[in-house]
Formats: sequence, C-alpha cells, structure tokens
Amino acid sequence: MPNKDFIYQCFSILFGVLFSFIGVVNTFWGNDPYYGLIILLLSLLFYLPLVDLIRTTIQKKYSFPLKLLIGFLILWTSLGVGELFDKVKLMIETFPFTNITGI
Repeated sequence: MPNKDFIYQCFSILFGVLFSFIGVVNTFWGNDPYYGLIILLLSLLFYLPLVDLIRTTIQKKYSFPLKLLIGFLILWTSLGVGELFDKVKLMIETFPFTNITGI
C-alpha cells in the first residue's frame, strides 16, 4: 500500500496540471489575461519542488488546508466568474490563434 506522502504528491501534481491548464486558458482566451497569469503562478504551489519548500517553511498541518483553500478559490473563480467553459469553447473554435478581448 502506498504511503500518504506519495498519494498526497500525486494529487498535488494532478491539481497543479489542472490549475496550470486553467491559467493558460484564462491567459490566452477571454477578457482577463492577468487573472490567468495569477492562476499560473498559484498553480506552481502544487508542483513538487515548491511543495517541498512549503513543507519546510510551513507546518504540515497548515500546508494542506492552505492548498485546499487556494484550490477551492481557483476552481470557484474560474468556473463561476471566469466562465471557464465558455473560454474553453472559444479556445477550441479559434485554436491556435489567441483571442484576448479585454486588451
């Protein structure tokens, strides 16, 4: 049976990739590229070297709730306010050309 740290790292990488995708979509398609860049920067918190850095600076009991809160806020803002599904549809229709409407 795999240990908890391995499972935690697998989920961390999975959500990091998901949040990176959300950041790329919001950066290059839609009306707010700066929001997408912020999501990309926050998604770096879910990759292994930064996970190890966070674990050494923040106690383990605080790192998981912090990442859970950040992940919830990313999903909430991208699905609700950020209209992620509309942006993905726009991306599929106009790929490989970007469509930034807010600049």
